[in-house]
Amino acid sequence: MKRMTSGGIFEDKIGYCRAVVAGGFVHVSGCVYPGTDVPDDVVAQCHGALEVIKTALADAGAEMADVVRVRYILPNADDFKPCWPLLRATFGENPPAATMISCVLIDPKYKIEIEVTALAPDA
Repeated sequence: MKRMTSGGIFEDKIGYCRAVVAGGFVHVSGCVYPGTDVPDDVVAQCHGALEVIKTALADAGAEMADVVRVRYILPNADDFKPCWPLLRATFGENPPAATMISCVLIDPKYKIEIEVTALAPDA
C-alpha cells in the first residue's frame, strides 16, 4: 500500500491522504478547488478539483482514462448540470461509473467536491 499526500490544508487537520494506492486501485480522496482564492463559479471550481485529481493520479502513475468510479458531491444539486460539458470532455471516451450526491461540504465556499477510484498502473 502506498499513501500519498499533496500538502492540502485539510489533510493534516483531519488526518487523511490525498490518495492511496492499494488492491490494484488508486483511491483519490474528495477534491475541491485548490488554494484559498476560491472562485464563486461552480464550473471553475469543478475544473480546479479535476486538476487536483489529475495531479494525484499522475503521482500514482495513472490518468483520467483509468478512472472507474467517480462521485460528485454538491451542496446545490442545480449546480451539477453546468459542469456536465466539462465532465464529458474530461472523461471523453472513457466514462466511469458515477454518482452525484447533494449534501453540505466542509466549507460553504465550495460548490463541488469530486472523488475518484482508478485502476493502478500495474493492475
